[in-house]
Amino acid sequence: MPSRVVVKIGSSSLTTPEGGLNAAAIQFYASELAQLTQEGHEVLLVSSGAVAAGFRKIGYPAKPRLLHEKQAAAAVGQALLMESYQTAFAGHGLTAAQILLTRTDFSNRKRMNNASLTIEELLKQGVIPVINENDTVSVDELKFGDNDTLSALVANMVRARHLIILTDMNGLYTADPRKNPEAVRFQEIEEITEEIYGLAGGSGSSVGTGGMRSKLDAAKIATRGGVPVFIGRADQPGELLRALKGNGNGTRFATQLSTLPMKKQWLGFMSSPFGTLIVDDGAEKALLHGGHSLLPVGVKSMEGHFQLGDVVEVMNSRRERVGRGIVNYDSEQLQHIIGMSTREVLAALGEVHRLEVIHRDEWITLK
Repeated sequence: MPSRVVVKIGSSSLTTPEGGLNAAAIQFYASELAQLTQEGHEVLLVSSGAVAAGFRKIGYPAKPRLLHEKQAAAAVGQALLMESYQTAFAGHGLTAAQILLTRTDFSNRKRMNNASLTIEELLKQGVIPVINENDTVSVDELKFGDNDTLSALVANMVRARHLIILTDMNGLYTADPRKNPEAVRFQEIEEITEEIYGLAGGSGSSVGTGGMRSKLDAAKIATRGGVPVFIGRADQPGELLRALKGNGNGTRFATQLSTLPMKKQWLGFMSSPFGTLIVDDGAEKALLHGGHSLLPVGVKSMEGHFQLGDVVEVMNSRRERVGRGIVNYDSEQLQHIIGMSTREVLAALGEVHRLEVIHRDEWITLK
């Protein structure tokens, strides 16, 4: 059945080991993506490769490490990358559109909604959005780190039915198959546990930034938002379509969850917390299992400076993340009522905007 699909392709699949675009690879992937559109699917491409494409052209002998050098390489490489995509897709009667995003675009709900509306219009017109991080203006502390995370956020934002992350490894194994011939590949994973994380290694390519662990992070974000994920290879004709149908050369990450409302997606994965609340065991249990709001009596301590309406992180007494929510007090006011009962809060503050520190409707569990 036709559906909306986000496909992420990394630098190592699009460029040569020495840097520069691999024209044959781009032609191949454009052909594979065109096949998906011919099957009736709406396709969005999250593509790395701008820095790797541009650093040789700009004159650097190797992939740059300094931020301003990466930004300069991306400024050259992004134009080369899109030119290659336009040419490759045109051979299949398709048009590609460039969309450059930063983490700030997701943390600001208005900008995120604008990006979503633009993408919807492009898909309506039969155009393939080619999405990349805006490396030319991103700063280190606000970067996604890799396009795996970006692809998961995009998949959730557009309510995709599938996220396919292509890499040079054909899925997740019980050990590194390059070192251990007894390693066994997982066909499907239903839950990403700490044990599964322990199996992820580092980056396998000198031109890429995302290792298997970052792909697991992306899979966790996407599946939490109700989007199943495939991680693996599709470097032979027809493999991308087989991955979409569930029998690809990789590992599938299933999800039993339904699509999260946009507000919950933003709150859980796109917002930027302004502070941290530490809660006691009773409050943690009420938040995780009782469907309750967070009251002042359950807060043990707090960190950071925030205003009413800001997003805060909530952790338990063991400093494990429980979730995120929109706080109903500013930090100075909350500091005075930590641990108080409802009666004590009303006596101390009189009339309050909302008694709950975080209302359950403005909360998302992340544990």
